Amino acid sequence: MKKRDVSYTLTEGPEESAHHFARYLADFIQERNRQNLLTRLILPVGPVRPYPILARITNDEEISWKNVHIFNMDEYLDWQGRPIDEDHAYSFKKFMNEFYESLHPSLRPPKDQRHFPDVYNIDDISIQMEQVGGIDLCLGGVGVHGHVAFNEPVISRFHQVTIEEFRNSKTRILSLAPETQVMNSIRNNGGSFDEFPPMAITLGMKDIMNARKIRLYCDGGAWQQEAFYQATCGKEDVRYPVTLLQNHADLKFIATKETARKVIN
Repeated sequence: MKKRDVSYTLTEGPEESAHHFARYLADFIQERNRQNLLTRLILPVGPVRPYPILARITNDEEISWKNVHIFNMDEYLDWQGRPIDEDHAYSFKKFMNEFYESLHPSLRPPKDQRHFPDVYNIDDISIQMEQVGGIDLCLGGVGVHGHVAFNEPVISRFHQVTIEEFRNSKTRILSLAPETQVMNSIRNNGGSFDEFPPMAITLGMKDIMNARKIRLYCDGGAWQQEAFYQATCGKEDVRYPVTLLQNHADLKFIATKETARKVIN
């Protein structure tokens, strides 16, 4: 299959990227509200910087989330593969619920329209996506080795996963790669590795690929340069899972100029 030209937009820095994320999502919901359409989203917790901006725009412009279904793409788990407490400092559910609480009560999405992957019913979130008619928009970031959600590269001496198998991967539980734990810990808690959850549950690539639009934000600067280069210029490779999205019909990256330096120089 011939690779599509991968589209990207450049921003000056992380703050501009955060505003782009918030403005793009707010406008997307507002336009679908005007058309009296449901909005079905896959959202990340990371990047986190856009959410206070998004809350402010939502409240100031009175953008209703009443017809919005939100599917969170992943969540941290403890060392036994069980959910961390909802009041845990790194709980994605905690973060999102605080975001919803920051919206005016008249604008918040109903609680039964806020969906999270469940280790005890692992396929349920995919079934829920199908029941509401599929995903209109997936927003996310990209990890140091190109993971989207927590679709880490499958690296094993004993088992190989083909591109097609990875592309069709389902929601699953996994141990986070050492480099993911190191990068996320450095970025979030000053490198205190023992405080960071070592496992996660993630939507698979199949649900992400099935979204009608995908917008991925890359504002990491130097540490993300290779991942962005592979995402836009590399060949499909399970070592950089983001490359498996290259032939999606409506994919765009939003990257800071520093992150894109290897691509634009």
